[in-house]
Amino acid sequence: MPTIILKRIYEEPEKSDGFRVLVDRLWPRAMTKERAAIDEWEKDLAPSPGLRKWFAHDPAKWKEFQKRYKEELETNDYIETFVSKHRSSKKLTLLYAGKDEDHTHAVMLKNYLEPLFNK
Repeated sequence: MPTIILKRIYEEPEKSDGFRVLVDRLWPRAMTKERAAIDEWEKDLAPSPGLRKWFAHDPAKWKEFQKRYKEELETNDYIETFVSKHRSSKKLTLLYAGKDEDHTHAVMLKNYLEPLFNK
């Protein structure tokens, strides 16, 4: 089971990051592929475009966003593939671009994935 950590993509990559996975649907502004140093870009783990636009990083919508995103994750066929592919990884770093570290889909995704890796 991998250890999952969260990190803003704008932070410097480190060897201790392990396998770096960008979990945003859109490519981060002003970020080159070289500087991002990602191993994988998993758009299919990000919220749907409609949910992302509705949420618009508004903390007042956070509780409802969590509910809706969890519903999307529960019907996302790719989750099982992702977990199987990374079950033997030692460390996964989920990368996101948002400035608000407490109200980002990556927090929700990490909490959703951790129990699945324990199965």
